[in-house]
Amino acid sequence: MARKRSRGGPVTQRQGPPQPRRRRILRSSVWGEGVGTKPTIKRLARRGGVKRISLTMYEETRGCLKQYAQALVRASAIYAGHSYRTTITAADVTHALRRSGTNLYGFYA
Repeated sequence: MARKRSRGGPVTQRQGPPQPRRRRILRSSVWGEGVGTKPTIKRLARRGGVKRISLTMYEETRGCLKQYAQALVRASAIYAGHSYRTTITAADVTHALRRSGTNLYGFYA
């Protein structure tokens, strides 16, 4: 009797014990690709006029950036919530920035 050739469908009989489910590693959802990396922090420091940066400053800067971003998102979410919206708009962010004392030009609001 000839064996049927597999066409790449689902496997009906798996061999061996069931494997544990692979879980994603939980990371901070605030940071995306390239945010808070060493070159990014170095670019920000160069823009501020810094020549050299010690290694301990990178972690300190990451912490400050994260704290600032969380405060900004929290204030923006409050603005969106008071408008009975679940989506944060650019206007919410500019209002939150203005509330913290930073004006951002070029955006609505």
